[in-house]
Amino acid sequence: MPLVKLKTLTTALAAALCVAGAGAGFAQDSAAPAQKVTAATAPPKLIVMIAVDQFSADLFAEYRSHFTGGLARLASGVVFPSGYQAHGATETCPGHSTILTGNHPAHTGIIANNYFDLSAAREDKRLYCAEDETVPGTSSKQYAASVNHLLVPTLGDLMKARAPKAQVVSVAGKDRAAIMMGGRKADELMWLAPTGLTSFRGTTLSPVATQASAAIAAAIAAPQPGLALPADCAGHDIAIPVGGGRTVGTGRLARDGGDFRRFMASPEADGAVLAAAAALRQARKLGEGSTTDLLIVGLSATDYVGHGFGTGGSEMCLQMLALDRELGDFFARLDQAGIDYAVALTADHGGHDLPERNRQNAWPAAARVDAAIDPDAVAKAVAEKLGLPQPLLYSDGPFGDMYLSKALTPAQRKAAMAELIARFRAFPQVEAVVTGEEFASRPISKQAPDTWSLLDKLRASYNAERSGDFIVVLKPRVTPIADTSRGYVATHGSVWDYDRRVPMLFWRKGLSGFEQPNAVMTVDILPTLASLIGLPVDAGKIDGRCLDLLSGPESSCR
Repeated sequence: MPLVKLKTLTTALAAALCVAGAGAGFAQDSAAPAQKVTAATAPPKLIVMIAVDQFSADLFAEYRSHFTGGLARLASGVVFPSGYQAHGATETCPGHSTILTGNHPAHTGIIANNYFDLSAAREDKRLYCAEDETVPGTSSKQYAASVNHLLVPTLGDLMKARAPKAQVVSVAGKDRAAIMMGGRKADELMWLAPTGLTSFRGTTLSPVATQASAAIAAAIAAPQPGLALPADCAGHDIAIPVGGGRTVGTGRLARDGGDFRRFMASPEADGAVLAAAAALRQARKLGEGSTTDLLIVGLSATDYVGHGFGTGGSEMCLQMLALDRELGDFFARLDQAGIDYAVALTADHGGHDLPERNRQNAWPAAARVDAAIDPDAVAKAVAEKLGLPQPLLYSDGPFGDMYLSKALTPAQRKAAMAELIARFRAFPQVEAVVTGEEFASRPISKQAPDTWSLLDKLRASYNAERSGDFIVVLKPRVTPIADTSRGYVATHGSVWDYDRRVPMLFWRKGLSGFEQPNAVMTVDILPTLASLIGLPVDAGKIDGRCLDLLSGPESSCR
């Protein structure tokens, strides 16, 4: 395939959808004179919440000087470079559940992408975080999407409870991103699918969403040539062997027509979501009414690129520069509407580069997980040794929550726990094994998240009704993917700061920019935005605190 210049799909799809706005550009409106935002300034008419999946603080720092579009605009605002998804289970669903609830996963109930409920009525005891397992004929793989597992309200839920005319729209690449940020009362909530856009079972998409879905489906059906490599990416263009004769690091994100998996792992996916969000904003006139509206945007391509190619090659460089351009185009369209809007951007978690590249970059101990740390194999050996019924243990992989069978007697349970924990602790790649009992009386830390102990991190993800009997933690720089033949070469999910640290950026026209280097948390976003729009929030029901967005003696926290 011939290489093509990097351009925004937001522009192409927005044109097809007749969404107003010029081409991508940072300076179009942001450079115009604006009245300085003070404590007395009226609330913005629109809040735009953007979550970039797997956009680590490390990636932001690495590419910050190269941004010229939307991310450059946000970096000119209020910047918290050391934001934290403070909890230990740094996966997509838990991370998104913190952003607009103000609560850690221990309180949102979203402890992992998948967890186990051994009392579930269906045969499949694994539960997907955003499903309704009571729907007949479903499983954790073929599920009915639902918000049922989220235990707390979102910002949109609170806004609509106060002002029913307030509009809330949530659109994302992944269902769990749209659902965990959108909550229960969103007017429209949707995510990408091979057919374009989709939503909950039984939901009919609005006319503009249907039009956007058709345009996205057409884009998926068309092949995508490889992208030309900008000069800024030349230093990243290095082939790294990952086994089986395969290399990563020199890709150009090309794909065949109809390849949805590759579509999701390219800037096209983010462009599609942003174009749909712009179309929905225009059609619903978000930000043009008497109340403040909320537009939620979940961008997933960075995560798929990170999983498929790692965070250090030409693929991620292309994705970062494209993300910057797509956001620039999106903001230009909001500017064209002439509305007063405020933007917050963060991530659901960070990310860990592949060990083969990490070993070349000052981390000689980086490795893939030993295949021997297979919970099923370990549990089978323990069951045979102790004469216990199988299956003995339920898990979603070589780390995280582990659930003992409910068929055990108390004596069998005690013996199985002791043997299993001893075996996991004996593996050289295992950092720690922690039991649920160790969290029984441990409060969630109120200290700065960069000072948290391993137990503090795990406690913020621990929910007594949903978490496992014990939790396995791998050592730093151990990638829990032993086999790369299925496509994924890198991941996240650990308690270590490369997975916990994310940027938190706030921008509004007239808001004086500054940078606050101290550690803050994504649970602080809800109270910060609530204060910005004058929405009362019960501090006793959230884990976060309001962050001051004003640089002078006044405070934006009310």
